[in-house]
Amino acid sequence: MSQWRGKIRGSYICAFVWSLIACANTETHLDGMDLQAWKEDPHGCKELRAAMIPALGEQRDKLLRLSEMEIISLLGKPDENELYVRSQQFYRYYLEPAPECDSGKESPKVLVIRFNALGVSNEVSVE
Repeated sequence: MSQWRGKIRGSYICAFVWSLIACANTETHLDGMDLQAWKEDPHGCKELRAAMIPALGEQRDKLLRLSEMEIISLLGKPDENELYVRSQQFYRYYLEPAPECDSGKESPKVLVIRFNALGVSNEVSVE
């Protein structure tokens, strides 16, 4: 009987270690984007983000299934954050100068990332 307990305990330990390895964060890279320049261009006022729109459009799927903290680590603090029904959240990053910028547009392009109630991105769009 104690032999079985040892095997079961060993199985639980192996499963735990495997889950840690499987869930390890593999850093996301967005090719063709200067993420430091992105972070230094809040609300898109410096128009640095506008040059990154094509690269972002090709790779926006890389932003899916990332946690809120992973998105913030990658793209910086969002320009706007909206809490929606059922604990969903929307992060908005202006890709073109926001209306509050000196050279702001009335309807600038915006990267919108929707998070589910668990804080995982499940929709990424450019509007």
